[in-house]
Amino acid sequence: MRIEAFIDEKWRQLKTTQIIVLFFVLVILIGSLLLDLPISSRTGKSAGFFSALFTATSATCVAGFSLMDIWTQWSPFGQVVILILIEIGGLGFMSTVIFFILLSNRRVSMRQRMAMAQGLGLEVGGIVRLGFWVIKNSLIVQVIGAFLLTLGFMPYYGFRRALYLGITTSISAYCNCGLEFMGFSSPGIGFSNHITDPLIILPMSFLIIYGGLGFIVLQQIYTKRKFSKLNVYAKIVLVVSAVVIVAGMIAYLFLEWENPYTFGPLNIPQKIMAAFFQSINTRTAGFAGINQAMMGEVSKTLTCVLMMIGGAASSTSGGIKVATLGVIVLYTWARIQGKRSVNVFNRKISNDQILDAVTITGLMAGLSVMGGLFISVDSKIGIGPAMFSTISAMATCGLSIAETGALHLPSQILLIILMFFGRVGVLSISLSFMIADPAEERIQRAQTKLIIG
Repeated sequence: MRIEAFIDEKWRQLKTTQIIVLFFVLVILIGSLLLDLPISSRTGKSAGFFSALFTATSATCVAGFSLMDIWTQWSPFGQVVILILIEIGGLGFMSTVIFFILLSNRRVSMRQRMAMAQGLGLEVGGIVRLGFWVIKNSLIVQVIGAFLLTLGFMPYYGFRRALYLGITTSISAYCNCGLEFMGFSSPGIGFSNHITDPLIILPMSFLIIYGGLGFIVLQQIYTKRKFSKLNVYAKIVLVVSAVVIVAGMIAYLFLEWENPYTFGPLNIPQKIMAAFFQSINTRTAGFAGINQAMMGEVSKTLTCVLMMIGGAASSTSGGIKVATLGVIVLYTWARIQGKRSVNVFNRKISNDQILDAVTITGLMAGLSVMGGLFISVDSKIGIGPAMFSTISAMATCGLSIAETGALHLPSQILLIILMFFGRVGVLSISLSFMIADPAEERIQRAQTKLIIG
């Protein structure tokens, strides 16, 4: 009883952000142990704990990196473990907790309600009801996606493998993960053979966009039904997401139109579809569509920018988030005009939220640069491919122009850390912004002026 009381006391002392970090660490460790079992490997021999840890981290953080081909290395049991980890990482801490509470038929404590509410940035009232809606809606959309993708894959692979690909691709696309299960066709080739097939690309694009909008925005769309009735956050997410997707598509078309290794051999409708998918896919989904390594240098830089942006908060995607980008753009434009306040849709954005947006962006950019320098030196590769990998890891995208398995061990360990931080660390920092106690900053010092710019 004393041990139980001690554990209970320590549990109550944990902050919400600490609970979230511990939850994801526990999920990754359990996933690693399961993948390390011989039954998880197609050869019947353990893949090694580090390979299992890397794969479990990538799946749970919906990053999409892999040291080896999923189909070739992992058995059906191992692939099921990976898919479960993707679902847990995609739906996030809040939905997962609700799911297990639903299974165990337990009452939801106020502490759990607060943790779940903060995970979505909502008020405590009705959070469990919203959580059930999130789980139900997510499963329905993934089932529909699996059905449509099965129809799309069937002419190529027959019913059994088409169903397998439909389910695995739907889960991976909805959760913005990018891990692929197509190795039985040609390991590492990904979806490059299907980049011009609308019956495959369009359902995948829908799932990526839908999962990347976030549960808050989706519920607003389902309940309000009109753009004018949406809250300011939902409006910003929808507008910025649309602008980024269209701008990215146009930019890729312009940059890669005549590239013989990417869009060059395609006809005009196929080029438009490939550019559309590339613009969506780079924002944290990370499927292997066109050959990223064969793109022009400017296109690779554009991909890094899109990966860094990511999707919306409380979604299955990573990155700094589209609302963060919107706030920074609005703030920059306001300052250029000499204005001190930032207004959008007849509402004012607080200075604290502007500082939060700048902090998240600066932190992720700084870590990406430092990580790129480390990988470049450690693995003896160019700074461009190294930066591409670190940004992709931080943004939980998984695209790479350098062979991940060929990186040195310290570089691979760094990618694990960056993937974890990109998914869990950013979430924890965001929650710290929301639950910070202003009363702790009681001491006010005299202001000073600096010359900026």
